[in-house]
Amino acid sequence: MDEFKITQIVDNGQMVQLTLIENLTTEPISQKQMIIENVSKKLDAETKEQVMPLLEAILQAQPTVNIKSYQQTQITIAMPSSRYENMGRPRVGNIIAINLKKI
Repeated sequence: MDEFKITQIVDNGQMVQLTLIENLTTEPISQKQMIIENVSKKLDAETKEQVMPLLEAILQAQPTVNIKSYQQTQITIAMPSSRYENMGRPRVGNIIAINLKKI
């Protein structure tokens, strides 16, 4: 079972549409750190020794931009209102479990 957080509910009376996003905590990573890591992977030890101090000095002057290190899955489900009622009428921010087994 995978947990999803409800981010939006659209109810037209007969059908209910839930928009969900994976319920997981992502750790932000700085853009500077990603650049340093990627450059470091491409260089041999001798070149890295010469280039990395310069790169770090250049990046030190740049603003830090944190980005999420994982793209979360988002899904939308439409169901009859009676099915939504049977689920207990979950609200935005509530967590629901969905079985995403391979078919």
